[in-house]
Amino acid sequence: MVKIKYEYLFLVTIFIISTCGLIYELIAGTLASYLLGDSITQFSLIIGIYLFSMGIGSYLSKFFTNDHLINRFIEIEILIGLIGGLSAPLLFLIFNKVDFFEFYLYFIVFIIGCLVGLEIPLLMNILKDKFQFSALVSNVFTFDYIGALLASILFPVFFIPYLGLIETSIVFGIVNIGTALLMCFSLQKEIRGVSFLKIKAFFGLAILLITLFFSSTILSFSEKNLYGENIVFSKTTKHQRIVLTHERKNFNLYLNNNLQFSTFDEYRYHEMLVHPAMSFAKSIHHILILGGGDGLAAREILKYKEVQSITLVDLDEEMTSLFQKNKLFTKMNTFSLQDEKVEIINNDAFVWVNEKNNKKYDVVIIDFPDPSNFSLGKLYTNSFYASLQKKLTDDAVLVVQSTSPFFAPKSFWCVNKTIQSEFISTIPYHVYLPSFGEWGFTLATNYDFDNQIKRSVENLKFYNYNLNDFTYFSKDMRVDEVEINKLNNQKLVSYFNAEWSGY
Repeated sequence: MVKIKYEYLFLVTIFIISTCGLIYELIAGTLASYLLGDSITQFSLIIGIYLFSMGIGSYLSKFFTNDHLINRFIEIEILIGLIGGLSAPLLFLIFNKVDFFEFYLYFIVFIIGCLVGLEIPLLMNILKDKFQFSALVSNVFTFDYIGALLASILFPVFFIPYLGLIETSIVFGIVNIGTALLMCFSLQKEIRGVSFLKIKAFFGLAILLITLFFSSTILSFSEKNLYGENIVFSKTTKHQRIVLTHERKNFNLYLNNNLQFSTFDEYRYHEMLVHPAMSFAKSIHHILILGGGDGLAAREILKYKEVQSITLVDLDEEMTSLFQKNKLFTKMNTFSLQDEKVEIINNDAFVWVNEKNNKKYDVVIIDFPDPSNFSLGKLYTNSFYASLQKKLTDDAVLVVQSTSPFFAPKSFWCVNKTIQSEFISTIPYHVYLPSFGEWGFTLATNYDFDNQIKRSVENLKFYNYNLNDFTYFSKDMRVDEVEINKLNNQKLVSYFNAEWSGY
């Protein structure tokens, strides 16, 4: 009976250890991506530090004597629950309060990794007299990897969209401490000082439950300090953190801590993004928007009566749903995403452009987020623009938001050169935005550009239909040499992160 009890209890424990450990690692990587950007670098560093620290923990396990190993194991489980459970709320709170935030982030990951690395060897030591060695190793690693698989599947599909980072962190801390309590009650006859262990576990559990109760307050407080503005809406989707703030008469939208637009001056950006292309295109019957889930580009396009259809491809379904249905957001785009001409497709644009579809588009508006990581950088590659050609009519006009030619000139001209490698004509231009500074765009065609206005609409707030006013680049916005952004090297991501690292 004892053997069955040990087998059942400890296999469940191994499964929980693996699941919780990987969840803490994923939380740290996601949080770092939200707050620091450059998700590839952050996840690489965190995975490396976590695995290294697990090795350190495994090494340190040899210094534990065989006396009271179950006690030590339970104490470590409680400690992991507390540190892992409080990691996300703590990191959110200190982000803009401390220097060298990365040190605290990586230190917490290192400590969790060391503690998790300690547990597996201790468990094997505890069980070595209960099972044959081959069966022990097989069972331990089987349940360890199953737990890791479950965590990797559920984290993006369920925990991030429905709980968020802070609640997920705390819940799995509770799971860790709950496991410790389960062991205390199941093995209390074999544990010396079990009452004191139970007190420790219940104390840790109480801390986590109190933190869970105040989790929304913690998140609101940390984000208010981070943005310095009143937060009127916030939501975590499968793809990003959406925060809308209100300052004086203006709303500011942040995606993953990056300002997406301000209602104070977004009209400048979207008029310059949309109207040059619409005015030069020979036909504007069918329009394609890639990105632009806020519907602001669609709002400008719908000012042209000739438009028959708009296809909007945006990855985040919850983002487009907010700007289609939520009254707080629909006022900004004047209900553009509810227009019967607009078809919304929630898909990765890189995947979508390679799907078979006979529909051709007269104008393509590309309004992707900046290429701060490889997932976004692929949308600025020559491969992407080559695939996009299949969706264009012969006379189509393309326009791409191309980052800042002042703050990131290499990035801007890299985008221009990459588009130039796939199109016959390109026209780079830029505009000053009070919220962002100088911002650039690239217009492209598959024919020799003629610069003749084909149509216009009245009552624009900013654009005067004279693109020449915006095509001059001063000396400090030019660079001598840049490389094309290719899928296998993504030079644009390197340029972008290097140029923006100083701001």
